[in-house]
Amino acid sequence: MMKTSLTVTIAIASCGRPAILRKTVEELRNQSYPAQRIVVCTARASDAAGLIEADDLALRHGPMGAPHQRNVLLDNANDTDLIVFFDDDFIPDRDYLLHCVQAFQSDPTISAATGRVLADGAKGPGISADTALAMLADPRINDTPNLPPVETVWSSYGCNMAFRMSEIRRHGIRFDERLPLYAWYEDIDFSRRLGRHGRIVKVNRAKGIHMGTKTGRTPGRRLGYSQVANPIYLSRKGSFPWDHTLRSVGRNIAMNLVFSLRPEPYVDRRGRLIGNGLALADILRGRITPERILTL
Repeated sequence: MMKTSLTVTIAIASCGRPAILRKTVEELRNQSYPAQRIVVCTARASDAAGLIEADDLALRHGPMGAPHQRNVLLDNANDTDLIVFFDDDFIPDRDYLLHCVQAFQSDPTISAATGRVLADGAKGPGISADTALAMLADPRINDTPNLPPVETVWSSYGCNMAFRMSEIRRHGIRFDERLPLYAWYEDIDFSRRLGRHGRIVKVNRAKGIHMGTKTGRTPGRRLGYSQVANPIYLSRKGSFPWDHTLRSVGRNIAMNLVFSLRPEPYVDRRGRLIGNGLALADILRGRITPERILTL
């Protein structure tokens, strides 16, 4: 291991899947570069059932919603150099933190980073924990292709993203709590705002599997509304370009429309399409806001 003084806090916001959370925490304790601590924030004590606080594990509670919970996690990382956010269903390669720290240490202009997702269950039916571990153990999947160690990217990906805490503190950047619940695009908003003060990069040797667990997610109607409302809100505030919003909204509506004819068993396409329609109707009425999903 390279010598470094950088300390790392792993931060996990979780809701409604304690068994997956326990497995992920167990695997995170196997990192070759040990974290200073793992901090878990849940909305209810039952969401962290089976976990016990220890020197390397802190359990916190906050209002339900990814931005709210992630802000609680930020408040518990003031004494660390890097905060690494993992989804509760993301299992990293055991050298993930090592390569992440090396990148931040080698380039002080990096403010935000994301790793390389070897497989993303969020784009399909999901990946079990056992399958994810088997994939990480398979060199044909957990490979080391001829990629640059670090490359500039547009934004971080919420399932695995790392930030320099000194920049967060210096500029007072927080997750936007107007994006409720699952908070579609809160990762882009946060990393893009922090990226105004440094580079956003992908660390290609920091790798992992996103299981894409289907439990504990926002219902289809609410998510469909957020697919339209959140990009528009972020464009109005200046963290998401309007051309990206038009492409994102158009692509998601088209996918929900096409797949609603023969929906995948693991996606509520018709619910999402209804949510898309409600958002479009609110645009015509001039009253679209992210918080509207709380009343749907």
